[in-house]
Amino acid sequence: MTSNFQFNFEGFSPKVAEVNENTLYDFLIIGGGPAGLNAALYAKRKGLETGIITKQIGGQIVNTSTVENYLGTTTATGEELVTNFKNHVLELDVPISEYTEVEEIIPGTSYHEVVLTDGRVIKGRSLLLATGTNHRKIGVPGEERLAGRGVAYCAICDAPLYKNKNVIIAGGGNSAVEAALDLAKVANHVTLVHRSQFRADQILVDELYQNDKIDIHLETQILSIEGDDFFSHIHVLNKEENQEFDLAADGVFIEIGVEPNSQLFIDLVEMNEAGEIIVDEKGQTNIQGIFAAGDVTTVGYKQIVIASSDGAKTALAANDYINLLNAKERTNNYENVK
Repeated sequence: MTSNFQFNFEGFSPKVAEVNENTLYDFLIIGGGPAGLNAALYAKRKGLETGIITKQIGGQIVNTSTVENYLGTTTATGEELVTNFKNHVLELDVPISEYTEVEEIIPGTSYHEVVLTDGRVIKGRSLLLATGTNHRKIGVPGEERLAGRGVAYCAICDAPLYKNKNVIIAGGGNSAVEAALDLAKVANHVTLVHRSQFRADQILVDELYQNDKIDIHLETQILSIEGDDFFSHIHVLNKEENQEFDLAADGVFIEIGVEPNSQLFIDLVEMNEAGEIIVDEKGQTNIQGIFAAGDVTTVGYKQIVIASSDGAKTALAANDYINLLNAKERTNNYENVK
């Protein structure tokens, strides 16, 4: 699919420098999704010594078939969008250690230490935790193979792609019911499938049953997701009748929630019951100099544009923090000289 993304860096492939142990970074970012990349862009433009450590550049976006709701982007694949994000950051000579995992974070007073699984220890005067989330998967044959090819995980993101088409929603919580109601506004027909009874708020369930464009299959377990090069149908088991059958559609949305990638930070920063990092209005955690941004935090909506905005906000807050540290150091040096 052709991309109309404005910042086209086609053919631009700068050499990527890695973060190193001999540099004390002003702003060290853990995570390479929209929040982390936009934070790097803003921090570097503010003059901060900035580095990125990430398992994979792009995070969840890489597996998104089409993005149509990012301002300035008419249509782009997730991979195209990520490539433009990354190249924009690399234009500013931001070092990136990709395919790199963090083993431990040791907080300090003047700087924090990030211990990598390869044994390196990278130091940052401030840190940004921007590791995102993982969509929960139902774990059936065909799901991984057809991800991005008719199997999707974000109705808010991809609903317009299914205008006047037939779609299936897998799930029975608020996110699944809301997805079914939203998709019914644009799709030809919506089928909701859930392995047990609804866990969604009753007011949403009532609205669901009143919508003539939505069929509901409760106590129905998805056994497999089928299709050759693209999704075609799901094979299910009705547990009450012990009967197997197929449900065909143009796409299926797995809407069973997300899990924040925050396990590494459990003993480091405060989190809510869902494992999301608690931040203030500037992205500051309860640890001085450690910020968090994007989907791994308590931000209400998990969207590319919101994560990007969060990244910019925390970079600006980190710049204020570094300026404050510099001022304190100058004062201390002055007092020592006296």
